[in-house]
Amino acid sequence: MPTGSAAPDYFGGQRPGDNRYANSVVALRATTGEVAWHFQVVHHDVWDYDVAAQPTLVTVTRDGATVPAVVVATKQGFLFVLHRETGTPLFPVEERPVPQSTVPGEVLSPTQPFPVLPEPLHPFGIAPEDAFGLTDADRAACRALLAGLDWRGMYTPPGFDGNLMYPGYAGGINWGGVAIDEHRRWAVMNVMRLPFQVRLHRRTDPGRGNQLGTPYEMTRSMIASPSGLPCSPPPWSTLVAVDLDTGEKRWEVPLGRMPALVRAGVPGVER
Repeated sequence: MPTGSAAPDYFGGQRPGDNRYANSVVALRATTGEVAWHFQVVHHDVWDYDVAAQPTLVTVTRDGATVPAVVVATKQGFLFVLHRETGTPLFPVEERPVPQSTVPGEVLSPTQPFPVLPEPLHPFGIAPEDAFGLTDADRAACRALLAGLDWRGMYTPPGFDGNLMYPGYAGGINWGGVAIDEHRRWAVMNVMRLPFQVRLHRRTDPGRGNQLGTPYEMTRSMIASPSGLPCSPPPWSTLVAVDLDTGEKRWEVPLGRMPALVRAGVPGVER
């Protein structure tokens, strides 16, 4: 089963540690309720990167033998391919250093897990010069928005000045999960590519707002131009196929159609 984030989402000062079993896939023995194994995809989550997609069972091939596996797709655009009976990754997973928080009371994990294969299915970050807009005014507004946000990598923690989330808390890969081609042993999934921002605010009323019980409230939103379109360049959603035997991405195509943008000559918005 997949699990959600430990609450509240964007400040973890009152829930120290990795928050065991949160943001994980957990295997339970149905006969006893005992935990057989678990694999955590985010330690001490402060990005709302819960495991939204259902873990998907598949049989893969390793060294000519069949192996029972489970595919865990994440909002970060990662695929973790695990041995179904043990939770052991079938491709290498590295614990890599990530940025730390400057918010009083917050202590983050110094590292986060990154699968070596399959390769990330979502771009890591977007620079101001990459800003999209249909007009010069839209592009300028998006550049200013992006330039004003903290960005130190995918796991840039929330702060008082606002941080960029790309992948955003909507994905990457969200509730849609993956489909399996059992003959080819491929996973096929929708990957969303929308930029978001999150900002913490010092609480003024202890009984009102979100994240009750903490010193901070938060606001979050998609980063969009004045015309309402995302500030990231299209496509804003793709359909991706990954070979689960090798970890290789087999193909990727834009998903969806926006006739008005097609008529405007914007690349990457029709499939």
